[in-house]
Amino acid sequence: MILQHFTDNDLYKFTTMNAIQKLYPEAQVRYSFINRGENVFPDGFAKILSEEVNKMAELSLSKEEEKFITEKCYYFDRVFIDLLKGFRYNPEEVSIKQKGSRISITVEGYWYRTVLWEVPLLSLVSELYYKMKGIEPIEVEERAMIKATELEELKAEYSDFGTRRRFSFDVHKRVISTLIKYSPEYFKGTSNVFLAMKNNIFPHGTHPHEWFMFHGAEYGYRYANTKALNAWVDVYKGYLGTALSDTYTTGNFFSGFSTFHAKLFDGIRHDSGDPLLFADRAVAYYQSKRTDPASKTIVFSDALDVKKIRIIRKHINGRIHDVYGIGTFLSNDAGARPLNIVIKMTQSKLRVNDAFHPTVKLSDDPHKYVGDKSEIALCLRILGIQQL
Repeated sequence: MILQHFTDNDLYKFTTMNAIQKLYPEAQVRYSFINRGENVFPDGFAKILSEEVNKMAELSLSKEEEKFITEKCYYFDRVFIDLLKGFRYNPEEVSIKQKGSRISITVEGYWYRTVLWEVPLLSLVSELYYKMKGIEPIEVEERAMIKATELEELKAEYSDFGTRRRFSFDVHKRVISTLIKYSPEYFKGTSNVFLAMKNNIFPHGTHPHEWFMFHGAEYGYRYANTKALNAWVDVYKGYLGTALSDTYTTGNFFSGFSTFHAKLFDGIRHDSGDPLLFADRAVAYYQSKRTDPASKTIVFSDALDVKKIRIIRKHINGRIHDVYGIGTFLSNDAGARPLNIVIKMTQSKLRVNDAFHPTVKLSDDPHKYVGDKSEIALCLRILGIQQL
C-alpha cells in the first residue's frame, strides 16, 4: 500500500473541503486527469493504480493526526474535525482506464468529498510510474542539501509544495528532513499535513484554482474572483489570507481585488506568467490602495528553482515581502524526469438537481488554459481578454 496516512495530503485540500461543506454542501463536481508531458505509461498501470485507490478506503484520521490538526489548524472548528474523523475515501468516485500507453482518470461526486482526491491521486500516479519503470532515486539528500544551503544563503523564506508530483513518499520525507537540517532559519514548512506533523513544522496552504473555477461556473466569470474571495472570508474571517491571483488572469484579479481585500488579505500568490512583472504590479497596486507593500506578501509558486528565486529576490529588493512555495524541484529531483501531470475540475453544479456547467481556468500562461475550448473562448470574450 503506497499511501498509508490520511493526512498525506496538502493542507489546501482540507481548508477548501471545510469551506465547501459549510457553504456548498450539495455541490457536485467532475475532475479529469491531464497528462501535460504526454508520458508513456507501462502496460497494466491502470489496474495497479486502481488497486492502490481501492486500498485508500482503509485510511482514516488517527488520534495523532487529530491532535495535530486541532492544535495547528486553529481555524478549523470541532464540527469539521469530527467530519474528518468519520471520513472515508470512496473508490467508486474514481474511474481509471488505460488504452495502450495512455491512462484516463476521472472523479465525480459531492465536491466536499471529491476535493480530497486530487493530490493523493497525482502522487500515486507519480510514485507508481517510477516503481513500474524500475527507476530508483539517486543523490536525494545530497541534492536537497545543496539547495537548502543556497536558499539559506539567499535568505529566501520557502516552503515545500511538492506532494502532488513527488518521486515517492520516502524521497519526500528524506528531502524535508534534509531541508530542516541545512536550512534551519529559512525553511518555513510544508503543504503536506502528515509530514508537517512528523517533523513538527508548520503546514501551509490556503485555496486552489478550483475554488475560483467553481464560482466562475456557478456565478459568472466577471464576478468569480470577488465572489470566491468573499466566500472565503465568510468562512475564515481573515485567517488563511493568501489570495490566488491567476485563475482568470492577473489583470482580471486586480480589477476585482478591492481595498477591502487589499487590507484584509495578508498577500497574494503568483502561479503563472512573468514573476517580475507580477511583483511590480503588486507593489503598484498596494501603493494605489494606500497600503505599504512591505506589509504584504507575495507567495511565488510557479516552477521555481534556486536560479529563479535569486532573480526574483534581486528584482524585488525588499519592496514587498517575498516567500516561495517550491514543488517538484525539491520533492522530485532524484535523477529521473518529473511527470508533468495535473488533475483539474471540468464541471460543476451547485445543487443535486441542477445541470452540470463547464469550468474554466485561464492563468497568465495560455499554455495552462484548462477547459472546453468553446467555454474558454466564451470566458475570454466575457472578460474582454484577447486570446494570444
